[in-house]
Amino acid sequence: MSIDLEVSALAINVTIPEALRWTDTRRGDAFTLMTLNIRLLPDGHLAVKAYGRPVGGGRGAYVSFPVPDEPELAALVAEAADRAGTLWAAHRGLG
Repeated sequence: MSIDLEVSALAINVTIPEALRWTDTRRGDAFTLMTLNIRLLPDGHLAVKAYGRPVGGGRGAYVSFPVPDEPELAALVAEAADRAGTLWAAHRGLG
């Protein structure tokens, strides 16, 4: 049986290594960015946003931040996407 299957989203979450984390401000609150959400777009390109926790503590809001255009972060995104592809290709079906 063959069907025209449409996959609407492929996304992964990746922990940012401590040495690559940065701080950004939103609405007067400083956040330490610790996680990347990387999405595979329909055209094959990647999109990425960063998420973190308020520097002052607490849970804070789930607010996205742009990822700086830095070679180390671009390499992290590319490596994470490659690793996710390998993991998806090796899946063992439903547990």
